[in-house]
Amino acid sequence: MRVGIPAESRPAERRVAGTPETVSTLLGAGLAVDVQSGAGVSAHASDDDYRAAGATVVDEHPAGTAGIVASVQPTDHVDRLRAGDVTVSFLSPAFELDHVRALRDRGVTAFSLDLLPRVTRAQTLDALSSQALVAGYRAVLVAAERLPRFLPMFTTAAGTVPPAKVLVLGAGVAGLQAIATARRLGAVVEAYDVRAAAREEVRSLGAKFLELDLETQDGVYAAQQSEAALERQRELIAERVAASDVVITTAAVPGRKAPTLVTTDMLKAMAPGSVVVDLAAETGGNVVGSRPGEDVRVGDVLLYGARNLPSSLPVHASKLYAKNVANLVLMIAREGGPDLADEVLAGCCLTHAGEVRHAPTRELL
Repeated sequence: MRVGIPAESRPAERRVAGTPETVSTLLGAGLAVDVQSGAGVSAHASDDDYRAAGATVVDEHPAGTAGIVASVQPTDHVDRLRAGDVTVSFLSPAFELDHVRALRDRGVTAFSLDLLPRVTRAQTLDALSSQALVAGYRAVLVAAERLPRFLPMFTTAAGTVPPAKVLVLGAGVAGLQAIATARRLGAVVEAYDVRAAAREEVRSLGAKFLELDLETQDGVYAAQQSEAALERQRELIAERVAASDVVITTAAVPGRKAPTLVTTDMLKAMAPGSVVVDLAAETGGNVVGSRPGEDVRVGDVLLYGARNLPSSLPVHASKLYAKNVANLVLMIAREGGPDLADEVLAGCCLTHAGEVRHAPTRELL
């Protein structure tokens, strides 16, 4: 079976779904690999690097010639795909319904990494987590660039500069990496997450966990909250938002609109020059008024709506993502084709044999 790695074509996407290292892995499993010329250039992987790893470098997009097409964003050549071909990518199906229809109508088997079941066996495929790691790290650097003051404390002959106060809302992979990065840069950090298990994780990184009079959730991953619970949460965190120099919001529910955590009134209560980074801006936003990829002024507060932050660090984001993709491709390419009785493959299979298998997406259609 041939695996195709195309050059990404969507604006500002600099990652690649296969690296020379993962090409070697796939070849070692008996697969052939076609890489579109220039696919890895932004991740500093040249065509010669791919050739040295054993890949065939091709001029055209591999859709229609490769049995499996692996990309970061949904492939933009659905019309070339054949019935029975397989695609692997981030699909965000709730926001790509026309694309889902096209895949269904052409009989393509599409696997979406943002639908991956949250089970132990799927951890090596978990691209949401690997890219959230990158986004959480980058979010703090974005905030530091925009903040008109230091993050760490300095003691000088001219006086002492106190450290900045950073509040992180959501302590999943992105939130924990944001906490760790802000701490490394010397900020005083506090965080909140609805999951009881997050308390010790936050504290282990040297941050303060906000104890709010709210019902907590069990489990590793946060579940969707009711609007009443979110309203109560907003009331209780408003004071901490106002006291912070930087707020980073990371709450996301795959396939659904992001929950609103910070209102316009909360932003207006922050000190002049404060910065808010909304990592959920592309899925509706945790902060009212955030727009993907844009700086928005709310009074004297700067609100940045993150847009594809992992793409701003394409080398390591690609290495992590490509490893996730390779692990999934190896599962798909087992003898006899993908086993859709497997809970991992079944969970992230969006379309197959002319049907939409993912129930929430099917309902939206």
